Amino acid sequence: MKISAVRGVKDILPEEVWKWQFIESASRRIMENFGFSEIRIPVFEYTELFARSIGQGTDIVEKEMYTFQDSKGESLSLRPEGTAGVVRACIDHHRLQPDSVSKLYYTGPMFRHERPQKGRYRQFYQIGAEVFGTDNPWVDAEILSMLHLLFEQLGISGTVLQINSLGCTECRPVYRKALQKFLRNEQASLCTDCRRRTAGNPLRVLDCKRPDCKEATQSAPSVLASLCRDCMAHFEMVKGTLDLMGVPYEVNERLVRGLDYYTRTTFEILTDQLGSQNAVAAGGRYDGLVEQLGGRPTPAIGFALGMERLAALLPEETNHSRAKPLYLAPLGDAAMERMPLLLHQLRARGIPVDTDYLGKSLKSQMRQADRIGAAYVGILGEDELNDGVILLRNMETKAQTKVPLEGFVDQIAETLAGEGA
Repeated sequence: MKISAVRGVKDILPEEVWKWQFIESASRRIMENFGFSEIRIPVFEYTELFARSIGQGTDIVEKEMYTFQDSKGESLSLRPEGTAGVVRACIDHHRLQPDSVSKLYYTGPMFRHERPQKGRYRQFYQIGAEVFGTDNPWVDAEILSMLHLLFEQLGISGTVLQINSLGCTECRPVYRKALQKFLRNEQASLCTDCRRRTAGNPLRVLDCKRPDCKEATQSAPSVLASLCRDCMAHFEMVKGTLDLMGVPYEVNERLVRGLDYYTRTTFEILTDQLGSQNAVAAGGRYDGLVEQLGGRPTPAIGFALGMERLAALLPEETNHSRAKPLYLAPLGDAAMERMPLLLHQLRARGIPVDTDYLGKSLKSQMRQADRIGAAYVGILGEDELNDGVILLRNMETKAQTKVPLEGFVDQIAETLAGEGA
């Protein structure tokens, strides 16, 4: 019986993997230029970590996490996002010291049991970054400038950066009360989930994607009107620094985050090219989360990028799949016997090379060389063996030259080095 992939997960096939490698390579290069170091965190954690960080009453914790018990009865969950695991790791390993700033980034799969659709999967991949140890608004703007630079270098255009401020523990309760008062008068127009959220987490009502809820909250009070003096000054400094850097943005007073731990600066990068799944990157400041998870009080800010959505936005002309510069075409048993040593010598010199293992015809092997994008084909048949040469064919110019078999590895290495291959 055929077993198919689980609904909501996706195989990333070799023809598409180059997109992921291109995005990962560009992200690593840019983030390390900004002083970030990579961290790798477990795929599963104790369920309590996500319940305490994301929020017990959120849809993620209540409906979307893959949760199971181990043999000792401990409740474990596959990670639905990366920030909580990074914070837990930093606390565990005492990496958040006073008067120090820590910059970390991560990549890998996340898991949420939600309705699969274009751009949304049950196993999805993210690249994320976190900065711990400072509440300087300059850092908020720097994070956003880093994302702007990444999108530029990936060749992705047509995106919009939206920013907002959610206030702090001092001023957000004021806004929360004002929003709850407004929402109580709109209960008849809200969905069941949003009626429940009105009491527990009213800000999340503004994040609901249902048309009726969006229309009902169009005239909801603005969070910016309730900001305290410090939060307003912080937000103005973020905007001013973005202006100074030349990073374009829009202020969206309705922008909130779906996770409970966010404070002050929050942001999304949106596109109109992916249908309803229009957020490509999102994040914000979460100054209370480290303390909430048992660490010392530590301001922090971070973001996550959706790999599937970034890959879908790469321009068609961007093709950075890795071509193998050399293909060896053996013809006959005697030539096949020479292949293992020759391939080993080439690969030991760092030369990517492939060959035929099935005894196919020269015509079939040339087609395979075309498919892998080989720059050169080395043909080794009975005549070539008798003459002690390999016939080297340039796949672009179609020119053919005879190269001594004994000196082939050195000559092809020199040829490829001269072409920058």
